[in-house]
Amino acid sequence: MIIGLNRVLEESLRQSKGTIFYGWYILAASVVIYFLNVGSTYSAPPVLYPQLIKEFGSTEAAISLTGAIQLTIAGLLSPLIGAQIDRYGARNLMRIGVLLLGVSMMIYPLATAVWQLYVLHAVFAVCQPICGLIIHVVLLSTWFAKKRGAAVGLVVAGSSMAGAVIPNIIAPIISNPDYGWRYAFWFLAIAFWVIAVPLCFIVIKNRPSDVGQQPDGDSAVQADGEAPVAEKSTPPGLTFRQARKTSALWFLAVGSGLILFAIVIVQSQLVIYLNQDLGFSLELAAFYLSLTWMFSIAGKFGFAYLSDRFRKQNIMVITTALLFLGSMLLLRVDVSGGNLSIGLVQSRSALIIFCVLFGLGFGGTFSMIQLLVVECFGAKELGRILGFINMVDTLSASAGIAVGGFLRTSTGSYQIPFIIVLISAFAGLINVWFIKPVPFEEEVNPAVR
Repeated sequence: MIIGLNRVLEESLRQSKGTIFYGWYILAASVVIYFLNVGSTYSAPPVLYPQLIKEFGSTEAAISLTGAIQLTIAGLLSPLIGAQIDRYGARNLMRIGVLLLGVSMMIYPLATAVWQLYVLHAVFAVCQPICGLIIHVVLLSTWFAKKRGAAVGLVVAGSSMAGAVIPNIIAPIISNPDYGWRYAFWFLAIAFWVIAVPLCFIVIKNRPSDVGQQPDGDSAVQADGEAPVAEKSTPPGLTFRQARKTSALWFLAVGSGLILFAIVIVQSQLVIYLNQDLGFSLELAAFYLSLTWMFSIAGKFGFAYLSDRFRKQNIMVITTALLFLGSMLLLRVDVSGGNLSIGLVQSRSALIIFCVLFGLGFGGTFSMIQLLVVECFGAKELGRILGFINMVDTLSASAGIAVGGFLRTSTGSYQIPFIIVLISAFAGLINVWFIKPVPFEEEVNPAVR
């Protein structure tokens, strides 16, 4: 991710003839803010789960419900927040989000009961649409056009970097009897206040015209040599009302929902499975979780970068197929003695292959969902359409957390949850196959009205 950012930055500097494109500062700030946001509110809690279960005398289902609450509320709020982003711009809403998230993170380690965790994760949920993925995609789609895939890929790769780094940082703190999970989360809260909050208030700006520039740093000069052409006040694309009449929106929504359902079951339950069912140490279990995030970094940026050069729908099919193949490795099929039996992955070598394939597929599909929204429907009401897709995805992810935890508690095994992961990934692949971008112009093609 860092190498990719350096390369595109160097390219920008060469093309800008001495004037640095401010969009690269926006991109760098977005990567860091999203990294700390996701690392603290999504990547860290699953590593805390085993200790929270013990300290509060709770069950896997009850503790996993924290994530389900967070995703459900965030999903329901996403369309509303998306509309406000279209109306008021990204910067002011992002400032509110980072301040509220920073305060709630400082309070989190003071929790003494599970219900308090539920309340705090509900507050996290309010913050997510305001300073999470939707607002960063809308912001970067304003600053970048030709390099949009690479820019969005870097931001979503930042979330995977958080998943790869944060669990490995906090797991030793959690396991240390002199510290524990409270100190680990305070560490994350302080980092958020010291780094993310200043970046949001100092660096983030709504659009290139705010600093007298054009998207991608282009110098769009008129034919008579006058000043650069101003940005169009109304970007091309479909309204949400028009988009919802297309099959592309519904195939994308259902497909991405099924994909996120499968991904989040694994993300939320993998540490518990490895630690409690297979007896791995918390550090080793966190390592396997972080390994999926590590390979998702390559998936997120790599496939997003390729999407600037190849058809985005084809890239999405490839990434979803990788996710499906990885999901197959969660299960161990035995046909010895003429009997068919299905077990769960236990081999460390199989777990590593799973992490590679699942991580690449997870990262690639996550990037492509965001980019396909822009590709299919344009930027006219991008916030509203992304908000709708995000609502479907987060509600599906919430259901994944709840289903995974409930089935583990009720059956005592992850066999059924992991079979569901495989089925969902396959169904998502089928939906992705049928996504076809809708042609649009400055004035929407009447054929799609």
